[in-house]
Amino acid sequence: MQKRNFIAILLMVLLNISVFSQGNINAMFYNLLNFPEAPPLDRRDILTDILSEYQPDLFMVCELQSVTGANSVLSCFPRTDDDSYRAAQFISNQSSPGSNFQQLVFYNSNKLILENQTIITTSLRDINHYIFILKTLDFESDPIYLDVFVTHLKASQGLENEQIRLQMVNEFTKALLNLPSDHYVIFAGDLNLYSSNESAYQELLDPTNNIILKDPIDRPGGWHDNINFQDIHTQSTRITNNDFDDFGAGGGLDDRFDFILISENLETSSKLHYVNDTYRAFGNNGKCFNQNINDYTCDGTEYDQSLRDNLYNMSDHLPVVLQLQTDQVLNINENVASNEYLKFKNGNVILNSIELELDMSIIGRQINIFNSLGQKVQYINAEKTLMQIDVTNLSGGVYYIAIQNETLTNPLKFIKL
Repeated sequence: MQKRNFIAILLMVLLNISVFSQGNINAMFYNLLNFPEAPPLDRRDILTDILSEYQPDLFMVCELQSVTGANSVLSCFPRTDDDSYRAAQFISNQSSPGSNFQQLVFYNSNKLILENQTIITTSLRDINHYIFILKTLDFESDPIYLDVFVTHLKASQGLENEQIRLQMVNEFTKALLNLPSDHYVIFAGDLNLYSSNESAYQELLDPTNNIILKDPIDRPGGWHDNINFQDIHTQSTRITNNDFDDFGAGGGLDDRFDFILISENLETSSKLHYVNDTYRAFGNNGKCFNQNINDYTCDGTEYDQSLRDNLYNMSDHLPVVLQLQTDQVLNINENVASNEYLKFKNGNVILNSIELELDMSIIGRQINIFNSLGQKVQYINAEKTLMQIDVTNLSGGVYYIAIQNETLTNPLKFIKL
């Protein structure tokens, strides 16, 4: 290979590796409000539009009523050739059998592998625990664990309700004793907290817990009916519930009930970390105190009228979102899969052999494989339009495949496991 071609392909490879290895995980928690029972009838379409705005890889929900509802939520994600969006197993509430309220997670299986799920029972509702492994190149030998807890604490003000919230949280913090210290943790839910002084909130952030949790935005105070926190309020999206058959709460946007808390190591680690300033009350432009979320006075440059109309109709809560990032290679099924000459027949995540479909015009040409340093490590002559290339001798990693003397024409990227 000529020197200038080697330098060019090396630069291209390094650029692609750099972009490729910055794996982002978009996380969203949403109280779906008696889904699918509550009106309006087109909430599946409304949720589809909301999810398309943020495209979560990890979607955590509460107030899900049934398997039918779970399947309906799953159908709201964009369809992919490999059906990459999945749902965890729906399990009815074990803490209060017969309850209509359950939690669940949906996830992008190109980025996350669901290894296990369990339930923590409490005096009221379950706390669902999902153990994920990031889908990195070496997830089998060096797994990165993300433990996701989803809950819905007791509602309403008053000392008795505060004590029930604390009892539920105590069951969670006891469960933290069984987690390895190097696991990353998300605790998400409708926590129904009115103030950072509440015992449940203090217990969640207790620095003596086995795994220390942090509130990513660090905004302590009395959140309820306080205009100083209007930019992080998540409930209620509606002044009144009269138009929604009395489902949900009214009163306008004046409470911070919905949270995503993170483990301390997500603030310090490079393997997986919270991306600063990505936590949002999704749809809240910061000037909607005690208003409907779609009121014209709540407009802004971040969230437009169409999205806020959807959020108003979907639920009496806003979602909360944040972004995680890993320095590992992630999302390995989203690479370039074809060019004008070559096409991977069965995907570009390779174990032992590559199956290639070739254009007739390159029969008789040489096909080269390059490693991430731009070095040619293997080649084969193109003899027919469907070929199989044995790559068992290659070590795991990122490789490129190109035609001899066409090294600058869209080399194909593949992953050798």
